[in-house]
Amino acid sequence: MNASLWLLPALPAGAGGLLLLLRRAGAPVAIAVATLTLALAVHAAVTRPVVNARLFFPGGLPDGTGAGLAVDGLSAVMVVTVAAAGLAVLVFAAGETRGARFHGLMLIFVAAMLVTVTAQDLVLLLMGWEVMGAMSYALIGYQWRDPARVRSGALAFLTTRTGDLGLYVAAGAAMAGGSLALRELPALAWRDLAAAGIVVAALGKSAQLPFSFWLSRAMAGPSPVSALLHSATMVAAGAYLLLRVQPLLAATGWAASVVVWAGALTALTLGAVAVAQRDLKQLLAASTCAQIGFMVAAAGVPAVAGGVAQLVAHAAVKSLLFLAAGVWLAVLGTEDLVGLGGAGRRDRLVGVAFGVGAVALAGVPPLSLWVTKDTILAAVRTPGLYAVLVVAGLIAAAYSARALAAVWRAGPGREGVREVTGWERAPLPVLALVAAGAGAVALPGVFQAWGRLVGEPRAVAPAWGELAMSGGAAVAVAAVTVVATAAARPRRVIGFLAGWLYLERAAVGLVVRPVLALAGALARFDDRVLDAAVNGVPRLGLALARVVRAPFETGLDGVVRAVAAATARLGALARRPQTGQVHRYFAQAAVVLTVLAVALVLLR
Repeated sequence: MNASLWLLPALPAGAGGLLLLLRRAGAPVAIAVATLTLALAVHAAVTRPVVNARLFFPGGLPDGTGAGLAVDGLSAVMVVTVAAAGLAVLVFAAGETRGARFHGLMLIFVAAMLVTVTAQDLVLLLMGWEVMGAMSYALIGYQWRDPARVRSGALAFLTTRTGDLGLYVAAGAAMAGGSLALRELPALAWRDLAAAGIVVAALGKSAQLPFSFWLSRAMAGPSPVSALLHSATMVAAGAYLLLRVQPLLAATGWAASVVVWAGALTALTLGAVAVAQRDLKQLLAASTCAQIGFMVAAAGVPAVAGGVAQLVAHAAVKSLLFLAAGVWLAVLGTEDLVGLGGAGRRDRLVGVAFGVGAVALAGVPPLSLWVTKDTILAAVRTPGLYAVLVVAGLIAAAYSARALAAVWRAGPGREGVREVTGWERAPLPVLALVAAGAGAVALPGVFQAWGRLVGEPRAVAPAWGELAMSGGAAVAVAAVTVVATAAARPRRVIGFLAGWLYLERAAVGLVVRPVLALAGALARFDDRVLDAAVNGVPRLGLALARVVRAPFETGLDGVVRAVAAATARLGALARRPQTGQVHRYFAQAAVVLTVLAVALVLLR
């Protein structure tokens, strides 16, 4: 039973690594591996395997009980959703003839997300979390010869990395508290610090305020990357983590309130940002921030069952919309809303599929996000929060209708660069069916069973009256948006919204430039002060050595020279008797003998 859980992330990770090395047969291998991964995910969702952390860390973690990889009700839903989204996106990418490197990176990305959603402790969670972030950088900047795309990938990576530091803080607090298991975090002494770190990391990964701007830059990546990021993987990972640790948020007394208002305000403000966009992918990106905001708010309400239902439905909807947008970008060479006029009429299958996704995103009955959104609203008890989320839901109808009207209205009929391939069409009908029907899990009478599946047995379904009012309001707002002319707004406000609230400018001005200025000042201090001090130490030592050596060196040199001179004189004297004349040697011998005789006489 455990073998399937081992293999679930190992299969796409291993195949992805081989594709990176071999650079051959990218699409066929990737689709085959993704299909097997989906089958393994379904098997794991049924059998619920568990792998204890002691198998990964024989030396032991602090209280490893309950840590490791496991598939419970919540992760069972996620592994199937992640694997299905990955397969759909890879099938679509086969029509764009991407290289093996692209497919390898996508498979490793999916494997990292599978580790993230099945991890039961912070160490394994961090492993999947980090690999996922690294792969997102590589995929957003996949076209590395374009400096602008590489810069966008770097900005997205650094922004999410800034938030990811919170997860390291949480892991440190958990280790200090004695357990890294996620389910044991509410009982730790350091739970508030752990909760703070997790909240920061989750908001950063899910592009919630104030981190939302990185998702705008992520649109520089290929359309399949955008679809995968926005569906059930990276951007949803933060919301999933908050739903997973909801007991920790509730135990702190403050984290739940922070999370619920962060999600609600993101849903409201980024919805307004989406309405102001003139680029289809930017509109969809801002709408992702807004829709993820509902899931984040669900973690704080709490409405775990509703948040998971919203996540699954949104995964299908956003995969569908981004893949359709990718078709038009490849075929028509534009993603501008004005230039896309008539795009929906050009290929009816793509146009109808996009229409289903847009209507579902608007919250129009009977499609999925209509009812999943209301399962979150049904759990809200604060009037102000309820009002913010209701307005955010109505704004969703406006930006969805705006996108739908843009692609279906009569347009100039741009000449296409190429035709839509069968691979690109293949996943769209399936995703459209899921996007239309996924909300059935949240209908009254079914929602309680769904709640028991994901671990919230007391989940409350919205009443039919609430659903009727919500659906009617969404239809009205969508209809007004479709038929209305562009409303006159102050240009500065439009620029503010179209520029994603100038969040990137604020981050650059308040964080990046001060940090770079501080780094420059420290570098100058290092070069001018520390280097001077370090270089001064040997110079001082040499100077002292010169001063100290003078008297000693002079005396020692004099002794050495005197010994050498005496030796030289002795040598000169010793050479004088060496004349080579025999009679001189006899004379010298006679003198020596005479001296010896005299000495003997005197000594006696």
